[in-house]
Amino acid sequence: MDLENQQKLKVFLDEKVAKYNQPDFIAADPVCIPHLFTKKQDIEIAGFFAAIFAWGNRTTIIKKSKELMQLMDMAPHEFCLNHSNDDLKKLLQFKHRTFNATDLLYSIEFLKHHYHTHKSLESAFFPDAITKSSGKNVVEKGLIYFHHYFFSLEDAPNRTRKHIATPDKNSGCKRLNMYLRWMVRNDKKGVDFGIWKKIKPSNLICPIDVHVARVAKRFQLLDRKQADWAAATELTGYLRTLDATDPVKYDYALFGLGVMEKYS
Repeated sequence: MDLENQQKLKVFLDEKVAKYNQPDFIAADPVCIPHLFTKKQDIEIAGFFAAIFAWGNRTTIIKKSKELMQLMDMAPHEFCLNHSNDDLKKLLQFKHRTFNATDLLYSIEFLKHHYHTHKSLESAFFPDAITKSSGKNVVEKGLIYFHHYFFSLEDAPNRTRKHIATPDKNSGCKRLNMYLRWMVRNDKKGVDFGIWKKIKPSNLICPIDVHVARVAKRFQLLDRKQADWAAATELTGYLRTLDATDPVKYDYALFGLGVMEKYS
């Protein structure tokens, strides 16, 4: 793509970012779930589950996420730390698509384990050893670290692994990259939270799924056929040529064009 067409594309995509990256976007998107809370740890936990549930119909994702928050008494951090066995029994019938009670109970066990010694879920992705040594690959290394850490408890169920993606398996990690966007981006537009400070927005990797990939290919931003980790990094590399400090803001444009406007 020549420079003139790249500039035209940037203007077009910037307009789409401005259209979707604003508070009206929240209500119909899974990001509305962490927006139910003000306490940092509640935002982290609610956002984590909403992101993990984020495949399929958005209305259903939001409904099931709200159902889980209600089962956790609308205080997910307190619930994870101090639940009783009777509290856990309330969760046994919970299911969202292939995510069932086994996956949920283990996730809560992990969160209890982590928050018992850490004030934020940020350190589950980005401990100092990752942030100080990984450079441009900090998100890739962080997601790999999180996967290993998440499944480090001795009773980790094998079936739950399909719900927590990792670049190690060349997954596009769409849901976790979306979660990192929520936690890290800090543009004050009201959608993303910007409560994690260990990495910069420039380090983020664009969430990629079939909708985003289709639009990216339409604009010649992506060559790779599969929506995998290599595609996510390829797309993000191009987006950094449009905005090196905040490339993942264009997730709003690509998602909006693909899902909201059915652009193809």
